[in-house]
Amino acid sequence: MGKPKFYDFCVHAVPDGENTVEQLSAFARHLGYSGIALANHSDKLPQSQPVLPFTNGFEVFRGIELVEENPSKLHGLIGKFRKSVDVLIVHGGSENVNRAALENPRVDILNHPAFAKSSGLNQVLAKAAAENDVAIGLTIRPLLHSRGPRRVRLLSDLRANLDLARKYDVSLVLSSGAMSCFDLRSPMETLALAEVCGLEEDEALEAITVVPERIISRNRPGPGYIREGIEVLEEGDYC
Repeated sequence: MGKPKFYDFCVHAVPDGENTVEQLSAFARHLGYSGIALANHSDKLPQSQPVLPFTNGFEVFRGIELVEENPSKLHGLIGKFRKSVDVLIVHGGSENVNRAALENPRVDILNHPAFAKSSGLNQVLAKAAAENDVAIGLTIRPLLHSRGPRRVRLLSDLRANLDLARKYDVSLVLSSGAMSCFDLRSPMETLALAEVCGLEEDEALEAITVVPERIISRNRPGPGYIREGIEVLEEGDYC
């Protein structure tokens, strides 16, 4: 069995985050990742799509994190962006948005499902996620930037959703949710944090290796495919 390839499928670059995609990708590669997904929020997109760097052994995938509270408008955004991205994420946070995302097989990942006093998931929504192969995103950044009662609540919600994911065989994607290079963590650090949060070692490993690879294979036509807007760089041009 070969060495696993690690992926961070939720990274935000300027103007959404603080660093450029080149800076984020170079640092992620240094940390040991094989690829990241640039997933800026849909309400903070640049006026023109950035050229994504690509080099042998590392790739930046084009993604988006949709932000929309109206389920009908959300479905419209999913249709608008689906064919132009490798990774389509919905930013949850209400029962209606969570349901709309998990019932739509064109969605890859639901991030931040929690709201009010709810973890954001229940048995019905977990079943929908499993049936439509929509993964639940577990992002590290909120935990790193929280303290006290806020962190306790985040951990409680995460563990509740983890229990439902196990019961209904829902896929998980573990990512940084990075808004800057300082939010990125190495794969080994990410796995260690995930285990502290309650994931088993094999669950955490699958969430940053197997599941991201499955998402890409589902959304790309075949081997050797390079999406429009990708710039292939020589090794020496990358760093």
